[in-house]
Amino acid sequence: MRNRNTNDGQNTGVRKSSIVNCQLSIFLFLSLASSIANSQVQSLSLDSVLSVIEKQNPMLKTYQHRAKAMNAYVAGSKSLMAPEVGGGLWMFPYRKQNYDHLGDTRQIMVSVSQTFTNPAKLKANQQYLSSRAGIEEASERVAYNQLRAQAKGAYYTWIVLAQKRKLLMESEEILGLMLKVARVRYPYNQEKLANIYKTEGRLHEVKNMQLMNDNGIEQQRTLLLQLMNLSTSANFTIDTVTIMFAPATIDTVLLSANRSDLKQLDRTISSMRLNQSFEKAQTRPDFNINFSHMISVGQGMPNQFMLLGMVTIPIAPWSAKMYKANTKAMDYEVESMKAERLAIMNEVQGMTTRMLSEINTLKKQLDNYEQRIIPTLLKNYETLMLAYEENREELPMVIDGWETLNMTRLQYLDTKQKYYEMIVSYEREIEK
Repeated sequence: MRNRNTNDGQNTGVRKSSIVNCQLSIFLFLSLASSIANSQVQSLSLDSVLSVIEKQNPMLKTYQHRAKAMNAYVAGSKSLMAPEVGGGLWMFPYRKQNYDHLGDTRQIMVSVSQTFTNPAKLKANQQYLSSRAGIEEASERVAYNQLRAQAKGAYYTWIVLAQKRKLLMESEEILGLMLKVARVRYPYNQEKLANIYKTEGRLHEVKNMQLMNDNGIEQQRTLLLQLMNLSTSANFTIDTVTIMFAPATIDTVLLSANRSDLKQLDRTISSMRLNQSFEKAQTRPDFNINFSHMISVGQGMPNQFMLLGMVTIPIAPWSAKMYKANTKAMDYEVESMKAERLAIMNEVQGMTTRMLSEINTLKKQLDNYEQRIIPTLLKNYETLMLAYEENREELPMVIDGWETLNMTRLQYLDTKQKYYEMIVSYEREIEK
């Protein structure tokens, strides 16, 4: 009886070896075919994706066109008012009269008038309009920072999902091998039918997880194509490289240099100051010149002209009140934006400090998974598998050992995804 069991074990070992060799051949063939099929698929690095987004995203183009519009406004900022031309009857009586030779005073008048805006006003207006383009450019950087964070998040999630896909394919291969071995052993009463069904059920669960994982990859691909403003039918892959993270030293200098929303506030404050200067320039006088030419109808009056110069008096109390009120209101708005700037810097410094702490904690957890947890569970699975091959262990124990290892690896990848998400959030705050 013992010899029979030995022969059965040897036969099982031979069959198992042949199955493994057959699967290995099929796997190599499929891998080669897949590599040939994907040779035409373009692989994009993260920098390439971000470059395409910066150039082609339609949301960014709206800010770029607004900045161009502001610059276009500047071209006409020093224009003068249009001249005025008029004509009419001068010194015509209401009642018809008979005029003697020298008593006809009727005249036809032609008038030309031009208003000259104070040069200080024109210069202040030009400077103010020029500053508005800088605000739109800073707003474009704020929007790009958000889009960049979305793209990084999708890219890093795709990397993790690709690693999960590889792990699930390995799990499918292992469970498939277990199922084949169990079916080979069953006719010899070396395996239970319930264990075969259990293994088959676990195999279908893994395939279900693969479907969900592939759908997640497709969603990230679609999101990246949307951000790059490309057709959803475009096909590409990513570089599944290891992400290196080096935290930066956070201080006010770094934040002021990197944060686009702070730059936007700075430019808005600067623009508000220029608008104040423009309001103050309204106290400067404007000038007007009027020339009128009178042509006599009769011979009683010679042709005449009138040259008239006028100047506004904006410092009059009833008109200066408006300029003073506007200037004072802008002072309050500037102080409000300065307080907002300080609040943002304070919030970002506290937030990034907490993020760094969480990033360091997640990194330690990943190291613990890589160096201790996963290697230990792998040894446990290998020990159970060896005992199963020697008929010293039941298949459910092997499946449980494999599932424990597999779920731990998936937890490791979930932790890695959280780690990447925290990096994306951190880099979004410092705009790296």
